[in-house]
Amino acid sequence: MQAIFQILDLLITVEILALVGRVILEYIRMFSRDWRPAGFTLILAEIVYTATDPLVKLARRFIPPLRLGSVAVDMSILVLFLLLQLLRNVVGSLARG
Repeated sequence: MQAIFQILDLLITVEILALVGRVILEYIRMFSRDWRPAGFTLILAEIVYTATDPLVKLARRFIPPLRLGSVAVDMSILVLFLLLQLLRNVVGSLARG
């Protein structure tokens, strides 16, 4: 049973790292509008977006953007990151004993 929890812990950790990569890619796109990934970066970006899209789209259905004047801040990735960290802590404690 511990092996299953360890595998779940690993999968959640990979998803968290993919979310961090997605945030980095989105900030690069936000600050450099003319940047387009090419080569290895394109493959890496495709993997990151494919791994994170289902959870992010689900979170965006329930968490509306935070309006700050004329700017809308997407809080779904932050909430998803916190929920995955909490789930990782629970699964990690179950994996340890």
